[in-house]
Amino acid sequence: MEPGKTRTELARLVAAARDGDHDAFHELYRSYARMVHGIVLGRAPHHATDDLVQEVFLQAYRQLPRLREPEAIGGWLAAIARNLSRDHFRRTRETAELTDTHAAPGNPVAAAEAAAVLGVIRALPDAYRETLILRLVEGMNGPEIAERTGLSPGSVRVNLHRGMKLLRERLERRDPHADA
Repeated sequence: MEPGKTRTELARLVAAARDGDHDAFHELYRSYARMVHGIVLGRAPHHATDDLVQEVFLQAYRQLPRLREPEAIGGWLAAIARNLSRDHFRRTRETAELTDTHAAPGNPVAAAEAAAVLGVIRALPDAYRETLILRLVEGMNGPEIAERTGLSPGSVRVNLHRGMKLLRERLERRDPHADA
């Protein structure tokens, strides 16, 4: 559930969006776009991320009448994002991604480092990958991640803790100067 919104408010927004209220759907988009972006970024090439985020919301708009529990919209959107990202990966099967220019435009060294770290995060197990990207890239805090994805706050804390530990270990293995 979105921070600051009660179940009743969320249900009202979903109902209004189902009835064609574009402002209500825009509010849902605004509330969940960062979460969807983070999930997609963890699974798809950077150059496809924005298009896939839009595709997630387009599919959600079309399928909104099928959503049984309005307060579950966060988990439902997350599932759509995972499925579309997986489908994109299966369709494209890229052999190599040249660069990920998500951070530090104009600074090729920083951009290469960001791409390398993102590559390590993408190789982590799903639960860790998603929570780390939502935290580190999208800037969401633990309670926001839990509310938007439908995960319990405890699961988010555990996933962030274990994911950060695994990320550090893998980054240290990549950097021969880590202990110098």
